[in-house]
Order: sequence, then C-alpha cells, then structure tokens
Amino acid sequence: MLETVWFVLWTLLWAVYFLLDGFDLGIGSLMPFLASDEEQKKVMYSASGPFWDGNEVWLIAAGGVTFAAFPKVYAVMFSALYAPLLILLFALILRAASYEFREHIEHASWRAVWDWTHFIVNILACVVLGVFFANLFRGIPFDANGVYFGNLLKLFNIYGIAGGIFFLLIFMMHGAIWLSIKSTGQLKDKAVAAAGVLWVGVACMLLIFLVLTAFYTNIYSNYIRMPWLIILPVLAVIGLLYIPRALNHGKSFLAWASSGLFIVSVTFFGVMGIYPNMLISSMDPAATITAFNGSSTTLTLEIMLVVCLVMVPIVLLYQFWMYRLFSKPVPPSELDEHLY
Repeated sequence: MLETVWFVLWTLLWAVYFLLDGFDLGIGSLMPFLASDEEQKKVMYSASGPFWDGNEVWLIAAGGVTFAAFPKVYAVMFSALYAPLLILLFALILRAASYEFREHIEHASWRAVWDWTHFIVNILACVVLGVFFANLFRGIPFDANGVYFGNLLKLFNIYGIAGGIFFLLIFMMHGAIWLSIKSTGQLKDKAVAAAGVLWVGVACMLLIFLVLTAFYTNIYSNYIRMPWLIILPVLAVIGLLYIPRALNHGKSFLAWASSGLFIVSVTFFGVMGIYPNMLISSMDPAATITAFNGSSTTLTLEIMLVVCLVMVPIVLLYQFWMYRLFSKPVPPSELDEHLY
C-alpha cells in the first residue's frame, strides 16, 4: 500500500514541477519570437524571474523522493540515463546564469550572448525532459544487474523525439499564457496570439503522440484493466479544450489554470499507464523495476510520509503567497526591480 502511495506522490511531484517550471521554460523558449526590443525582453525575464528558482525545488524534490523512496530506481535511472540527466542539469545551470549575468554588463553584445543562451538551454531542457519521459514509457535496454546497453542517440528514437516535441509545445503554450498574465499592451497581444497558435500544435501533437503510444508502449493496457483511470485523459481533454475559450474571453488566468490541468492530467496519464512499473527493461521483462521491488523499507516510507505531510503544505503555502504577491503585470518603470 505504501509503495502505491509513494508512486502517486512521485508522479505528483513531477506533475507539479512541469506545471510550475513549465511556464519558465516556455517563456525562455519564446524569447526571440515575441520580444522585439529590450523592454519586452525585460518583461519576459521578469515574468519568470521571481519564480524559476522556487519552481526548481519540485525537481529536486522529485529526485530526492526517487533516491529515498525508490533507491533501486534511482541507482539504475541515474546510471542508465546519466547523459540526458547531465544535459538537463547543465541546461538548468546555464539558465540560472543567464538570469543573473545578463544584467551585470550594460552592453548589447553581452546581453545578446545571454539572451541566446537563455533561449537555447530552455529549448534543450524542454526537449530532454520529453525524451526522458517518453523513453521511460517505452522502456530502455538494461539487464537484471541494472547495466545499460545503449547510448544517448538511442534515446532519440521516433517515440522519444515525439515526446520531446510534445513537451516543448506544451511548455511554450503554458509559458505564452503566463506571459499574457504578466504583460500588457503589444507584448500581451503577441503572447495571446502565440498561445492560440501553439494550442493547435499541442492538440495535433497530442493526437500523434497518443497513436505512437499505442505502437511503442503498453500504457493503454492499464486503462483496459482499470477503467476508472479514464478520468485522467478526460480531465486532460477538458483542460485543453477550455484554453482557447478562456483566451477569447480575456481570462488569461483561467486559461493558465486550464493549461495546468492539462499538464498535470497528461503526466498522470502517462505514469499511471505504466504502474506499477517505474523503469521498464526492453531487454528483459524480469529486470523491470517496479514500485514494489525497487522501494525502500516500510519504516523508511512511513517516516518519509510523515515528513511529506508536514513539509509539503508549508512549501505550497509559501509558493501560493509568492505567486499572489507577484501576480500582477510589472509596469515598465519597475522592470529593473523585478528581474530576479
């Protein structure tokens, strides 16, 4: 029972990370397409500036839970998928540097270097996350000893690439909607228009990814075995379909909440589709690591659950306060004060 609880919590941590850091990654990926001058660039930086480091806490939490609750999963995952995880780490480090270093020297060339760095590493992080999770759903070649028989290029298979594109489009749409909340005037109009275009891309890519999922994974078998899980794709569709309606009525926050519902539901759809598996071996089904054969002891899971029930609400309350504090658009006169 505790293994299942922690499997759900593990999924939730990833879903919250995608929900929150997804708009940061999306805004950065849209930088050269939406920002036509220095002021608009500063608005885009300030739209995510107060949030990005707090949002990354959920990534650390997901990694920490993997280590503590599912140590065998952690050992094999961080060994077999070392290359993409290292790329993700360096991308996030450079993203942090781009926020800080850009403003240290007021020179066009210096700022251009960090603007392009910011754009590239955000794109890279989005794609790597999509490739990573698509391959978790598909399965990776490792044996009973956890030895990985593959390389980085093998992860960029058809399904992995589709996952990377899907994640990139989702985060860009999510980021465009958030930018429409945090901006005014021409930039807000461009953000709303971009969100509408990206919505079409997400909807098309969703259909493609669902078809590919039927060919490359066994995710749908869980939905046949546990029909009540159908609520997850239903919620995802509801969230996705409400986005353009909310945008057309000028309700950007409701559009962002709908996008968040879509992201969380899609995450649960994929991960619950492989339950109880966590790392699927494409070489030897017997080597597959599940929530049961890869978990910590019952005592460890019990102690962690108590800590989680105490600390997670505190973190959520703090982040709610922070988002409420910085919820309004930043006026141009206060841009320099809100960049970080």
